[in-house]
Amino acid sequence: MIRPINSIKEFHKIRGLQPPSHPLISLVDYGKTSLPKDSIGEVWKMGFYSIGLKRDVGKIRYGQQTYDFDEGILSFIAPGQVLSLQPNTAELKKASGWLLLIHEDYLYKANMHQRIKKYDFFDYTINEALFLSPKEEEKVIQWFMTIQQELENNMDNFSQNIILAQLDLFLNYAERYYQRQFLTRAKNNKDILNQFLDLLEAYFTTETVYEKGLPTVNYFATQLHISPSYLSSALKTATTSSAQQLIHEKLIALAKSKLANSTLSISEVAFTLGFEHSQSFSKLFKAKTKQTPSAFRASFYH
Repeated sequence: MIRPINSIKEFHKIRGLQPPSHPLISLVDYGKTSLPKDSIGEVWKMGFYSIGLKRDVGKIRYGQQTYDFDEGILSFIAPGQVLSLQPNTAELKKASGWLLLIHEDYLYKANMHQRIKKYDFFDYTINEALFLSPKEEEKVIQWFMTIQQELENNMDNFSQNIILAQLDLFLNYAERYYQRQFLTRAKNNKDILNQFLDLLEAYFTTETVYEKGLPTVNYFATQLHISPSYLSSALKTATTSSAQQLIHEKLIALAKSKLANSTLSISEVAFTLGFEHSQSFSKLFKAKTKQTPSAFRASFYH
């Protein structure tokens, strides 16, 4: 059963904390939290943004591999995402760090609620957390402490603007840190790319395409045990193309080969590629090649 955690106040209560000083934003000292035994094993659906900076988490799974990591890591959870509470090394070792909790209602000023949605890392899983260098960790803590200072002082007309400005700057740096991480872990990205390409090739050379229809990013992410957003980010770093773009490139390459080298009708070609309707195939083909399938085929006979 999934347990909804709709408010920051409710989160504070469950984790054994005093009520937040502000109902829509809170900075939590992770070392002061507790987790009741009856909550272990629960699945929570979060009703607000959660940005966690944690240390001494022991072994965690990152992409396809498991790492020992005792330095700072950042994880990002968006409203509506689920979090499984399982007993792990982090809880046993009493990890330290900070949790910044922000309800979406707090972000409506200056359209921050829209800008925060552009960051793909809110769709990564906990296992795809951001590993920080000591200097990066120190910088993140400075941002958090500035936010904490504003929350602890008497809130005035400037407080929310200052907090949102710090959050905006922090998220931009988090994006930079993630891109750095993809580059420094280039081998892992290359492994993901090779596995993705192998799966994509197998999709069309086995019965999978007939069983599942058009290939989707979710399908390959599930096969690789990573989130769809993380898969696309890793592939973009390795190839400059997203997972969806690579899928489309493969579809068009196969379509061209079938149109040029077989007597299959346009509808039959569409069916072999997983399309339910030939109109959808023709629309994608024209969007990618500036030609209709019929025009492309005709060009081989003149």
